[in-house]
Amino acid sequence: MLIHLKKALDDKGITIRAFAKVLGVDERTIQNKIKGKTPFTYPEAVLSKKELFPEYDLEYLFKEE
Repeated sequence: MLIHLKKALDDKGITIRAFAKVLGVDERTIQNKIKGKTPFTYPEAVLSKKELFPEYDLEYLFKEE
């Protein structure tokens, strides 16, 4: 599970729906990615950081724990 990404979403008040819209995928896909069931692609990770989390390090957000 990507706990740092989940915490960042919660801290910033970003919904799964809003996150999915930024990446152009459905909500279930985002949920599966956060849970670690399917991986984020590198372009998805970069877009997430650029659009939603510029203050976070990419490695921090997408470190699996």
